[in-house]
Amino acid sequence: MVVHPAPGNASGTLVNAILHHCSLPTVAFSETELLSEGEDVSDDESSSSTACETSTKGFNSSESGGSVRPGIVHRLDKGTSGLLVVAKNERSHAHLSEQFKMHTIRRVYVSLTNGVPSATSGRIEVPIGRDTNNRIRMSAIPGPSNGRQARYAASRYKVIEVLADGSSALVEWRLETGRTHQIRAHAKYVGIPLLGDEVYGGTKNMILSLLQAKLPIGRQSQLSELVSKLERPCLHAVSLGFIHPYTGENVQFSCQPPEDFSEILCQLRRLGMKKEEFN
Repeated sequence: MVVHPAPGNASGTLVNAILHHCSLPTVAFSETELLSEGEDVSDDESSSSTACETSTKGFNSSESGGSVRPGIVHRLDKGTSGLLVVAKNERSHAHLSEQFKMHTIRRVYVSLTNGVPSATSGRIEVPIGRDTNNRIRMSAIPGPSNGRQARYAASRYKVIEVLADGSSALVEWRLETGRTHQIRAHAKYVGIPLLGDEVYGGTKNMILSLLQAKLPIGRQSQLSELVSKLERPCLHAVSLGFIHPYTGENVQFSCQPPEDFSEILCQLRRLGMKKEEFN
């Protein structure tokens, strides 16, 4: 599900679902109100609207400072599965937004990659900005961050399993910042684009070329069928933790990857796997 309305996705989004859940009218979104996919709201700009305590006037009146993001404090890219938290009132919204701003939210993702990183764990600290050759894609741009062109971004990764005799890996990611397409851009930067990520180089042809040479002819058709089922980047938000706005309790939620991710992981394990041990 797309998080918020954007060109080509005016309805059927999480924001639309929240408006319906709260019995609020559907909002017409202008081009200037449409948001960049994947960016944390509090990393980027403040948002005063919450899910269930925003009046109809608040959504439609520019004077009220109403936002098109009722309850949204962070986002997932279209195609990324997993956990996302939404604020149901103003206090929760302010509290969660501050946690995102201070980078104290605990977010863990898992991905399947084309290839294996040279180091089994590491920290990628490379600014991310809009790709000048492709406006729908972000790019990791080495050097100092410079505001709107490239913004500071940091990701930590760890290889959980090496799959298919070194042709792929199950990689865990922990975000220190929340930039648009951050994991996808950083994965591409270190040479391990995500499986199924046609925008960032993780094409079906790439994984086929990596795997086919290692398979007997009889199993290559099985591989082609498996890869043909890829319809999204293999990225899943597996864990989310934060301080509860009302109780002050540290809460932690987890969600196992959906069937499409799990099936591909299972098949890659069958192609050959060695497990990395970590302290």
